[in-house]
Amino acid sequence: MSGKGKKRDDLDRASDADSDSHAPPKKSLKKDSDEDPDSIVVCEISKNRRVSVRNWQGRIVVDILEFYVKDGKQMPGKKGISLTMDQWNVLRNHIEEIDKAVNESG
Repeated sequence: MSGKGKKRDDLDRASDADSDSHAPPKKSLKKDSDEDPDSIVVCEISKNRRVSVRNWQGRIVVDILEFYVKDGKQMPGKKGISLTMDQWNVLRNHIEEIDKAVNESG
């Protein structure tokens, strides 16, 4: 087979691994948040969800992430969002409107 076929095959397997819910987290996510000295856990929303603030590539971000337990350690999962300071400020400035919409919906 040509080199192109092999590369495509590797890409297909990589995308399959990303869609598999039992696949291990990507290498960049393997570090336990407790080991990250730049991460500050602000609160636990539920058993497996946390809000934290950390320095990522020289920028401060607000993370809302799901975690799972592996070998007795809490590890970050694939689900979550990291908000830049601009995005966080937009969300924070709309909290009253969000609260109002939630109250009207319930």
